[in-house]
Amino acid sequence: MSKSHASRVRYGGASRIRYGGAAALTAAALLLSGCSSDSGSSGEPDTDPSAKGTRAGADAPPLKPLPAKIPDELRPYYEQKLSWHSCGPTEFECATLRVPLDYDKPGDDPKDAAESVGLAVTRTKPKQGKAEGGSLHINPGGPGGSAIEYVQQSAALMYAPQVREHYSLVGMDPRGVGRSEPVECLSDKQMDAYTRVDQTPDDAKETDALTSAYGRFAKGCEKRTGKLLGHVSTVEAARDMDVLRAVLGDKKLNYVGASYGTYLGSTYAGLFPKRSGRVVLDGALDPSLSARRVNREQTAGFETAFKAFARDCVGMSECPLGSDGVRQAGKKLSALFARVDRKPLKTEDPSRPLTESLATTGVIRAMYDEGSWPGLREALTAAKKGDGAQLLELSDDYYERGPDGAYSNIMYANPAVNCLDLPPAFSGAAETRKSLASFEKASPVFGRGFAWAALNCGEWPVKPTGGPHRIAAEGADPIVVVGTTRDPATPYRWAQGLAGQLTPARLLTYEGDGHTAYLRGSDCVDGAVNAYLLQGKPPKNGTTCK
Repeated sequence: MSKSHASRVRYGGASRIRYGGAAALTAAALLLSGCSSDSGSSGEPDTDPSAKGTRAGADAPPLKPLPAKIPDELRPYYEQKLSWHSCGPTEFECATLRVPLDYDKPGDDPKDAAESVGLAVTRTKPKQGKAEGGSLHINPGGPGGSAIEYVQQSAALMYAPQVREHYSLVGMDPRGVGRSEPVECLSDKQMDAYTRVDQTPDDAKETDALTSAYGRFAKGCEKRTGKLLGHVSTVEAARDMDVLRAVLGDKKLNYVGASYGTYLGSTYAGLFPKRSGRVVLDGALDPSLSARRVNREQTAGFETAFKAFARDCVGMSECPLGSDGVRQAGKKLSALFARVDRKPLKTEDPSRPLTESLATTGVIRAMYDEGSWPGLREALTAAKKGDGAQLLELSDDYYERGPDGAYSNIMYANPAVNCLDLPPAFSGAAETRKSLASFEKASPVFGRGFAWAALNCGEWPVKPTGGPHRIAAEGADPIVVVGTTRDPATPYRWAQGLAGQLTPARLLTYEGDGHTAYLRGSDCVDGAVNAYLLQGKPPKNGTTCK
């Protein structure tokens, strides 16, 4: 099942999807992670005959648009008035939007807390009435990333002044996320223990410990979150966005989504193509793929990112992974993980030694952004000397664990959304073990851990409501799909796959490293996206930036 790591708000410029929901190895990373098997739950080997090429989801059913007419029972929600108040930085205001808990049973009173959900919304205050371009909705990814936090702390600074003048920037935390009735699962101390669980089990005892950890996590979410846990799907979040669009007085929804935000945005365009305005999807996900394949391809994506890091590292005089080439660098990193598995490393906190799972998460964290590579080299150098503090710091950054030991909601919202959107990738440990070879082939360094991370939805207490599907969005305005050729979390082929489904798509390619491309230093990408947002002129399909 997204984010940039330059600051505490790590979305937008390098938004991150999380593998295995809140799995303890990489903590997460996939919108679709831990969901949907290529071969059902038969326990058959993981073969996926369509793994070659980008049309593997060609047989997935289409996502059907919803009727253009707003149902009478939903009018109280669509016609509500928001009460705005100043909040955060001076240019922002906030409000609460009420949406149905269950769109099939919406109730007749948006104020009824038992039948509705309160969603937190922020926007830049429109100057002299309404902004010329109306609203620009922004989602940083996740699932579970706070749009409010990102819009107030990053987008308001990173977006071009012309874009900020043209639009009122809007961020809404999706249901179950951040300030919108957040999903809750574990105490902070319980989460500390969860992140330390060995995610590359070597024997039956360790396997039982991992599956038990997944089970306790799932039960904690069910107990602490209640009935909302069954209503945090991406389809429901997309429908919420349409309610907000109408309440803000916009005829069409203009939108920029990164990573998981591309899945949310393409879902909106598929459900409401005639109301889809200028849409940019950066770091795209292909909704037609089963999550087992998504997990495996993301595993390969991280291997590609690691090779890019290793190639850069081994050319330096003091690379902690040696100077004997990329392949040997991978073997040395695996050897370091094995050493930490046998004997965790000391950190500045005696109660929190660096385990293999935490060390791996720290490395994964640095793969999202090549700007993190120097810090990773330092962390690996220290780890070789027995000091795990820097890798633990990287891991904590990934998990959004604050200095006070408190975790953000993203690690809980992430699997809650993932496990509703698609069925489990694996039904149990035996099925997972049969797929280890294919994952290790995709990545000798990360494969085993990523495969076991995909098991987390197998213990989920709520049945999934979605499945793989294709999105055409026929009749929508042009949709700019941005793909980065060496993106670890959303492999480039997914951008190709999504662009091939969307009838109005324009594929914009960035030849480079890191997760997502917009606002990450490419004048070519930024210029093309901004031209579309400001002038409605999409780039020519197939445009490539270097």
